[in-house]
Amino acid sequence: SKHWKRQYSSSKLADNTHLTHKYLSPYLYDFLDALITQQSSPEEAYRKFDELASRHTDVLRKATRRVQEARDSHNDAAVKKAVTEYEDTLDRYIPVLMSQAKIYWDLEQYWQVENIFHKSVEFCNENETWRLHVAHVLFMQDNKFKEAAGFYEPIVKKHYNNILGASAIVLANLCVSYIMTAQNDEAEDLMRKIEKEEERLAYGDPDKKVFHLCIVNLVIGTLYCAKGNYEFGISRLIKSLEPYNKKLGIDTWFYAKRCMLSLIENLSKHMITARDTFFQECISFLEQCEAHGKEVKTVAENPLEESTVHNGKDTVTYEARLLKALFLKLQMF
Repeated sequence: SKHWKRQYSSSKLADNTHLTHKYLSPYLYDFLDALITQQSSPEEAYRKFDELASRHTDVLRKATRRVQEARDSHNDAAVKKAVTEYEDTLDRYIPVLMSQAKIYWDLEQYWQVENIFHKSVEFCNENETWRLHVAHVLFMQDNKFKEAAGFYEPIVKKHYNNILGASAIVLANLCVSYIMTAQNDEAEDLMRKIEKEEERLAYGDPDKKVFHLCIVNLVIGTLYCAKGNYEFGISRLIKSLEPYNKKLGIDTWFYAKRCMLSLIENLSKHMITARDTFFQECISFLEQCEAHGKEVKTVAENPLEESTVHNGKDTVTYEARLLKALFLKLQMF
C-alpha cells in the first residue's frame, strides 16, 4: 500500500544516512523527509515544508536584488548568472509550495490553499504550474468562477491554434466558469472549436480516441447534476459518451458513474423524483456501457501494488451492470 511504501522509504533514509548525505542534496533530503512525514503527521509535514519554503523565498529575494544590481551596472554576465540562480531556486521552490498546498487541498480547505498561493505571488506570478493550480483552487470555491476564468484563459490562448494541446480538464473548467458567469456564447465558441479540431483529427485517423469534448461535456453534466438538475446533466453525460466505442474510457466512465451514483443516492432517499422515461434513458445508457465496456478498465493498473479487485470486476461492463440493477430496483419502489 501507499502507507507501507512511505514507511519503507522513511526507514531506508534513516538506515542509510551515510548514503543519503552522499547522493542526495540537502534540499532533496529535506523535501523527501517532509513528503514522507506527511503520511503520519500532516501538521509536522506542513511545518517542514514551511521551513523549506522560507529558505527558498530568502534566496529568491537575494537573487532578485542581484539581478537588479547587475542590470544597474550593465554587467551582462552577472545578470545571466543571477537570473540562472533565480530560475534554479524557483524550480526547487515550486514543488515545495505545491506539496504544502496539497495538505490543505486534501482537506478540501481551498481558501487555505489560496492563501498559500497568495503569499508566493511575487515570485510565481509568471510560472505556468503556479497559475494552473491557482486557477484550479479558485474554480473549486464555487464563488470565484470569474477569477478562475482569468487564470484559465491565458493557458487556453497559448494552445488556441492547437486547442487539443490544452488539458481537457482546463478546457472543461473554463467552459463551466463561462457558464457560471453567464458567458454562454464564449463557452459555446470554445466547445465548437474543440469539436472542429476533433473532427479534423478523426478524418485523418478514424480509430484515434480523443476525449477533450467528451470530458468538457461530462464536467458540464456533472455541474448540472451537482445543482440538482439531473435530467439535463445526465442527458449531457449520455450525449458526451457517444459513440461508446470511441468515448468510453477509464476517466470518462469515472465522471459518468459518479453522476449516476449521486442520482441513485438522491432517488433512494426520496429527495428527488424521476419520470419513467428518464429511468429508461438511464437504463438504456448503462446497457450501452455494459455492451461496450468489456475491455475498459475502471482502475488504473499499478505494477507496484497488488490488485485486490477480481479480474472480472474491474471493468465498465461489471460496474454498469451493478448500476443498472440498482436502477431497476429503484424503479420497482
